[in-house]
Amino acid sequence: MKIKFFFLTFFMCLVMTAQKGTISGTVTDKDMNNAPLQFANVGLKGAGVGVTTDEKGKYSIKAEAGNYTLVFSFVGYETIEVPIHVKAGETVTIDKALGSGSFKLEDVVIQKSVNREKETVLLLEQKKAVEIKQSIGAQEMSRKGVSDVEEGLTKITGISKVGSRGLFVRGLEDRYNNLLINNLAVPSNNPFKKIIPLDLIPTDVVSLIETYKTFNPDIYGDFAGATFNVVTTTKPIKSITKLSLGTGFTTNNNLRDFNLPTSAGSTKGFFGFSGSDRDLPSVFGSTPNPPITVSRNDAINAFKNGFGMEKSKSPLNTSVGILHAEKFDVGKNKLSYLFSINFDNSYQFRQGVDRTLQAGSLIQYSNNFRRTTYDYKTNLSSIVGINFSTERFTVSTSLLYLKSTDSQIQDQLGVQSAFANNPNYLIRTNQFEQSDFYNGQIFGDYKITKNKNHVLKYGGSLAQTKFSQPDRNSYTGTYVNDQEVIVSYGGNNFLRQYLDIKSNLFSSAFLEYQWKFGSDNKLTVGYNGNHNFTKSSYRFINTIKNFNSASTFTVNPYEIDNVIRQDLLDYEISFQEQSNANWKSKLEETINAGYANIYFKINENLGINTGLRLEKYNRITKYKEIGSWDQNYLKIKTDDLYVLPSVNAKYSLNEKTNLRLAISQTYTKPVIMESFPISIVNPDGTVFQGNPYLKNSTNTNVDFKYEFFPTGKEMLAVGAFGKNIKDPIERTFVANPGTTIMSFLNSEKAVLYGIEAEFILDLSRFSESLKDFTWGFNTSVMNTKVTVPSTNISPTGNVSQSIETHRERELQGASKWLINSDVKYDFKFTKDWTNTVTLVYSVFGKRIYSLGTAGIDHVYELPVSKLDFVWTSKVNKHIDVKFSADNLLNPYYRLELGDNNKDTFTEASHRIQDYKKGVGFSLNLSYTF
Repeated sequence: MKIKFFFLTFFMCLVMTAQKGTISGTVTDKDMNNAPLQFANVGLKGAGVGVTTDEKGKYSIKAEAGNYTLVFSFVGYETIEVPIHVKAGETVTIDKALGSGSFKLEDVVIQKSVNREKETVLLLEQKKAVEIKQSIGAQEMSRKGVSDVEEGLTKITGISKVGSRGLFVRGLEDRYNNLLINNLAVPSNNPFKKIIPLDLIPTDVVSLIETYKTFNPDIYGDFAGATFNVVTTTKPIKSITKLSLGTGFTTNNNLRDFNLPTSAGSTKGFFGFSGSDRDLPSVFGSTPNPPITVSRNDAINAFKNGFGMEKSKSPLNTSVGILHAEKFDVGKNKLSYLFSINFDNSYQFRQGVDRTLQAGSLIQYSNNFRRTTYDYKTNLSSIVGINFSTERFTVSTSLLYLKSTDSQIQDQLGVQSAFANNPNYLIRTNQFEQSDFYNGQIFGDYKITKNKNHVLKYGGSLAQTKFSQPDRNSYTGTYVNDQEVIVSYGGNNFLRQYLDIKSNLFSSAFLEYQWKFGSDNKLTVGYNGNHNFTKSSYRFINTIKNFNSASTFTVNPYEIDNVIRQDLLDYEISFQEQSNANWKSKLEETINAGYANIYFKINENLGINTGLRLEKYNRITKYKEIGSWDQNYLKIKTDDLYVLPSVNAKYSLNEKTNLRLAISQTYTKPVIMESFPISIVNPDGTVFQGNPYLKNSTNTNVDFKYEFFPTGKEMLAVGAFGKNIKDPIERTFVANPGTTIMSFLNSEKAVLYGIEAEFILDLSRFSESLKDFTWGFNTSVMNTKVTVPSTNISPTGNVSQSIETHRERELQGASKWLINSDVKYDFKFTKDWTNTVTLVYSVFGKRIYSLGTAGIDHVYELPVSKLDFVWTSKVNKHIDVKFSADNLLNPYYRLELGDNNKDTFTEASHRIQDYKKGVGFSLNLSYTF
């Protein structure tokens, strides 16, 4: 009986199997180079049949013959339904590539495999977070054609990029921002800027960029605009090797006559490694006193760089990049590494007016030049990242190196006050600038308990930076033509300057403990801090005349080094150190902070995150007075303890709508060079002078925001914000007789308030014909009011009556409004050939560039409209192409004197500076192996 039953069952199974068909295929991620999506959910709607999958994203389904709906879905991706007919005994192959889409709020918490580089995941994360923050991931940066971090951040609400002056947030300039890399503090490679110029970091090595516009106790208290956290890719999604090549052309910049320092024309100069040839010769020793004089062959042999330049044609800009990443299984653990190196160069030509002001009974121009600059710039970046992770322990290391150079010839031609009768007075500057940044990090976390309710996070880093302008040389004369300049020796003519600012050691660390309790509550306590030691060296080498022979002579500027060489051999001239006692300064900064933060979910709709940060800030500045060679330094010390509370609350009106409130206290410390006791003298007589007596600003911040998320791809937000800044730091020009000094002062207080709005809109809601279009828009509108103090502390420490022209005004550097917008269009040429076209526009409102003094009105920076076109094309799984047209409107970048002067302004034009960048076109091709 049992045997009969067995055969009957076996026969029925054969019949049933014969009546079934098979559906199989592969599921990939179309937003991530069609990488296999091994966790995809594939099934037949209502059929309840099983699915088998493997690690390569393949699936297989057996089903009875009939009509079905095949469903593809996964967290963070759109759900796709495909009608299908299954025939008995046959196999149907259906391959699908999933893209970003909507998903449930709780999935972000549940799913370990959520890809935080995707736009929809970050949008949901923004929706779920209690604090007010915005992020941009690798996916969004890729589709918008973003090639570097700085450009990526301009796609976020209220952020604009201003030439080489970095990022402005809500109209506030660079000094109000702060930067973290993997949650660790990093120094700037340029002491004139608060944070690293983020255009040096390519997006290939970045997973996402987090932007905090409101304060949380676990980030540093030094910001009023935003804190940026750049998360590098130490855990690649898949193994990959990619080679990228690019070229670019900018109108009036490339393929034109171009002057270069002779050192830039070599192979070393092309790659940016000619700086060592311009270092201060060792014969001048480590100190400038007593002064050294060199002549004849000793002088010729000491200097590898000269005053000359060479004429060439500027070629096309170029770029090259290599990215390699691998993933391994080590038992049950994971090991991965990433290596990337990128190089790019550019030729930039700028021409426009360049004027400085002098005050008196009449306001007039001290210098009235037309400035022409030729810049050859290089950027080199490299990163190595390694990640090892187990079920409960993760450790990552990252080594980052950034190098940028600028070889420049600058001509200022026109009238200088000291030579008012000479309309062809020429100042020619030959300058090389280099910055180096080394940063090594280790960071990770440890889940103390298996349920992961107790987590320890840690990190530490060491960094070195160096900024130098070696052998910045200049001479003056009367311009006759390109081949003839009438020059003379003596005075400060044929002067060499050597500026070095080094941070030999910058250290940073954090340690944080998180305890999750209840269903959603969390307590965080931790420490973070950093230490920076910076020192400067500023040396001058003059050309002195040994005999009273003819004082002027005519030279060909392209052969001037031959003339100087012969005059050295004939002992007509010598080189002599003429540095002053201000040649060396030191700055030491230390921040140590402890914090506690607790999040309570009061009910299903209301969550409150409140905390306190105690931050100890110490700054010690040492310098020597001009005229004294004594080894004792003058010391200025700042020692502050900041108590920085914060409250962030989120109330969910429903699943799609949030209300947010944030209140906090922060502070702002100056950029290094704003408070560094050094006076940098430019060849045209203008002076940059740091003010070591600057005080840190303290900021009270309030933000209120309404958010609406109609779908997983769309968002609408409107917010109001306000700040009260005590002792704001501001840039000013002091128009002294014979020179103009740019320095920095504290005002009494500033009050600013405004609104900002943002939306991301899928245009298919208006018409099905627009289903492939998406529109993003954000704007900020702000009002500011500054109270000017009756007295100021000058860079020399003297307390004097304020010489500001206006007692009430707007905040220096703040725009009243700005707009960013982009329209995206997705389309396909073939099944695998996908394309995204994006049009990006930005503009900011008029703002004060420098404060007016001595009866002179402010100098204003006028609005600049920028329009870019980007076409990214994925031809297949190997080939990607990006074409971009940058700065299509090609507007003037302008600084102008205001109309509200206290004295009579005698000049015909208010224009202080202007130039055009040109329209840029670039093409980048990448091949993924």
